[in-house]
Amino acid sequence: MTAFAHGLVIGKFYPPHAGHLALVRAALARCARVTVQVLASSQESLPAELRARWLRDELPGAHVVHGLDDAPVDYASEAAWQAHTAVIEGLLDAPVDALFSSDDYGEELARRLGARWVQVDPGRRGTPVSARAVRADPGAYWWALPAAVRAWFVRRVVVIGAESTGTTTLAEALTAHLGLPTVAEFGREWSEIRPGGFTAPWHTAEFDLVAREQARTEDDAAARTPVPLLVCDTDVLATAVWHERYVGRPSPSVRSLAARRVPDLYLLTGDEIPFVQDGLRDGEHLRHAMQDRFREVLAEQEAAGGAPWVELRGDPGERLAAALALVEPLRDRPRPLAEPMEQRHEQVPDLAAALALPHSGP
Repeated sequence: MTAFAHGLVIGKFYPPHAGHLALVRAALARCARVTVQVLASSQESLPAELRARWLRDELPGAHVVHGLDDAPVDYASEAAWQAHTAVIEGLLDAPVDALFSSDDYGEELARRLGARWVQVDPGRRGTPVSARAVRADPGAYWWALPAAVRAWFVRRVVVIGAESTGTTTLAEALTAHLGLPTVAEFGREWSEIRPGGFTAPWHTAEFDLVAREQARTEDDAAARTPVPLLVCDTDVLATAVWHERYVGRPSPSVRSLAARRVPDLYLLTGDEIPFVQDGLRDGEHLRHAMQDRFREVLAEQEAAGGAPWVELRGDPGERLAAALALVEPLRDRPRPLAEPMEQRHEQVPDLAAALALPHSGP
């Protein structure tokens, strides 16, 4: 039997983690209905609607809403209390009779909402994680992040190049050395099974299929990787270049998808090594021209604010060593998030941090 009709959990969820999920699940277990409010400020760099979507996916039984709360974060101030409470009440579609939190701010907020305060896991002993700690070092708290949040934090490196330039060799070597899941080239698989075989005329719809499947494979691996890093053997931008080659013109749809999926780094494999024909390649006579086109496309996207790129040459060992020197620091450098508002808590030490984010730091 439920103890409350309508429970409330508030926070920034910047980003959501296991502590937040445990808190909301505790509320779901005791309430007929639970509202979760994502209260974001305009200076934060992770969209509130994205945080809300992540929570909906993880907590289908909760009613998740989001709103902007740019009031000063000073919980020794009555004016600040009134401002925050006004935002919270404005997002409610019905009164609440329970406010769930782990920190002590809950007692005062519950009083102002006419609700009962239910404290869950005080001191975060049961789930020792905070959003502040996650932002500083997501890899150290990888266990505490939902799959979609992990995928967002993952640094993505794409190995790209013309035919027979060693892209797969380098991608597989990096993946094996770093212990990462494989993101293989779907376009090659499609070339082997497509109707009409490799020599039949190519169509734009095929490249849309290849691009979507390549993106799906990449995202699946990003949710599974044991560290905040992924190495991909090609990507959607490469699919756009191959569309030009086989169809004879750019594909707006593939280009548009590529523009929404900019990685952190491109590694272009050099075309100075001997060409090897495997039965699915155009031939050496086109390789250097295609390599030039890859250089042009990578330079264009970087100039437009996209990913940096480096061309790697040499034997497989030299390429791997050079790639690791670029990739390992990227793995160890967290994807940046803007800090939330500075909090003042001279009179109520726990209240300031907690009101902005339940069950975690700010």
